[in-house]
Amino acid sequence: MKYILTILTFSILLTSCGDGKKNTVEKALESNDLETIRKKRAELVDEQQVLHDKIVRLDKKISVLDTTKNVPLITTFKATPEEFNHVLELQGNVTTKDLMTITPEYNGILTNVYVKEGQWVNKGQSLAKIDDGGLSQQLAQLQIQADLAQTTYERQKRLWDQEIGSEIQFLQAKSNYEGQVEAVNQLKQQIAKTIVKAPFSGTIDAVITEQGSVVAAGQTQLMRIVNLNNMYIETEVPERHLSTITVGKNVEVFFPILGKTINTKVRQTSNVINPSNRTFKAEIAIPNKDNVFKPNLTVRLKINDYTNEDAILIPQSIISENAEGEQYVYVVEDKNDKNQGTAHRVIIKTGRAQGDLIEVMEGIESNAELIQEGARSVKDGQTVEVLIIDNNRND
Repeated sequence: MKYILTILTFSILLTSCGDGKKNTVEKALESNDLETIRKKRAELVDEQQVLHDKIVRLDKKISVLDTTKNVPLITTFKATPEEFNHVLELQGNVTTKDLMTITPEYNGILTNVYVKEGQWVNKGQSLAKIDDGGLSQQLAQLQIQADLAQTTYERQKRLWDQEIGSEIQFLQAKSNYEGQVEAVNQLKQQIAKTIVKAPFSGTIDAVITEQGSVVAAGQTQLMRIVNLNNMYIETEVPERHLSTITVGKNVEVFFPILGKTINTKVRQTSNVINPSNRTFKAEIAIPNKDNVFKPNLTVRLKINDYTNEDAILIPQSIISENAEGEQYVYVVEDKNDKNQGTAHRVIIKTGRAQGDLIEVMEGIESNAELIQEGARSVKDGQTVEVLIIDNNRND
């Protein structure tokens, strides 16, 4: 403003006296005499200096009389206590404990597959059959021998009860019978391994090996079964949050692929810290009545790890720091009827941040009026004029 006024004043003075000096300057130029031209220039420079000195005197007087010249315009907001829910943002994956790739317990040819992809099966239901390689016939023979051993034993027992016969004959018959029964049971267990059964209720997600194929125990993948009713999210939490991420904490789950958000809770946390990355696992339950959520979906989590029901929150953008590393803000006090007040620097201590907002732990009282727009341009003790008071705070 000062420089604009100087230029305008100088222009007016030049214009007012320009006509009187026009001919003089032109005569000096027309003379083509170097000394004459230099002399005329020196005269004009002297006149310019005189004008400058007069303008400086005018500016000083204006600065004394104009009391609003150096009053900056600012906006403010009221520091109102409110509930503050801080969240820890993590990534996780959808999974289920009821997801298994089934392998056989017996070597042989897969003679029958009883289910199809997408079919619901119950726990214990037969899914496939492997050729037993003649074990059924061996079982039939063993069963005949076991039946004979049972008859012999029962007869010897009756005689022994009547004190007829020797004890050794009775014990031999008993031992033979028990041995045959054990052999039958062992063979039945072997044959039972040729029947592939569902380990839990669920849906056959994929049939991997077709019937007629040769399968190896514990190696060949027969089919995949999944139950989507017991889904949950697993995430790894840094160990520094061990005391704040606990069972029952509220969680907001966002599924980027589905564009869907749900609210749930932490249902379990691990008691072991992973030494390789210093994290512990947390499980978050998710309802899946419509089977919308699938295993291995990636999700974004917001876990509530801290709550303050009477927190004072301010934008981080209004905070400055002094040479000692202390944080400070400006508040407006002693406002007059012209909405003018005094800016005071206040040292504060801050807590947790969420986005652009940060919690003030010390230094700001409830309903204090803080400077927002203009916070970095005012000085301590300076008079300021408030343009807007935003009681809701501009986040």
